[in-house]
Amino acid sequence: MVLFERFGQHQPLNRQAERYAKEGVEISLSTLADQVGACALALQPIHDLIRAHAIGAERLHADDTTVPLMAKGGTRTARLWTYLRDDRPFAGGSPPAALYHFSPDRRMEHPTRHLAGWTGILQADACGGYSDLYRHDHKPASELSALCWSHARRKFFELADIKSTARNGKTGTAEISPIALEAVKRFDALFDVEREITGLTSEARHDARQRLMRPMVQELHDWLRSERARMSKHNPVAKAITYMFEDDGRWDAFTRFLEDRRICLMNNAAERALRGIALGRKAWLFAGSPRGGDRAAFMYSLIVAAKMNNIDP
Repeated sequence: MVLFERFGQHQPLNRQAERYAKEGVEISLSTLADQVGACALALQPIHDLIRAHAIGAERLHADDTTVPLMAKGGTRTARLWTYLRDDRPFAGGSPPAALYHFSPDRRMEHPTRHLAGWTGILQADACGGYSDLYRHDHKPASELSALCWSHARRKFFELADIKSTARNGKTGTAEISPIALEAVKRFDALFDVEREITGLTSEARHDARQRLMRPMVQELHDWLRSERARMSKHNPVAKAITYMFEDDGRWDAFTRFLEDRRICLMNNAAERALRGIALGRKAWLFAGSPRGGDRAAFMYSLIVAAKMNNIDP
């Protein structure tokens, strides 16, 4: 109960101690903290099985979010990473699972260590932290990058968001980029098709993507290239377009889903797995130590994996 309240409902241990005291049960904060450590040790075999299952996937979603870490004189920005297996979009049959790791910063050495010995397709954003995994000499083999179309769309959406423009005190349509608006419409058309084929067999997904999505992607590619050629490189829309074509391999990583039916168009599964943490940190404010961050990652792995499989944590 203490573990689930802390990591599943984001209630800090000090608040739990206060609540138990009001019910006549005096439990010190240090005792609760010791229980968290002891239970983590007892649950290690289950965590090991979840990790083995998650890393056994040929395709993983990956993402990270910030976590304040207690430091001398205040807090510093640490990270919680998630690596998520979800074969349901292509009717893969294997149960989903999420694996979390804590790190005191965002250096690329962390995902390299987290995924040591693994090889496959990594679905993520274009964060430089994953770059080491894609090197041709990475051992045991370089990972294949599959980039997220939601991240690419977001950059255009921010330039075409009428409500946001109004909130910022701007009126009229002059501030709304018509090119960004058109880009969002084209992205949404792709997302509509993807939603229709999610959960179908690999063969059905591949067939629909070849018939419906490949022509749309090619048209989008040519249109974006044409529009960027007419803009200054400092234009915000040009920067949004450049995100998709920044180097020779960037567009290949965005369009890899057309060839591999297992790949999702979006990395939203990983973002959903971090949503509870993003909300919960407003309640618990910070991790007290790196060990506390590691324990949090450990427990999130168990609780989120249970929820993904409709099991009461």
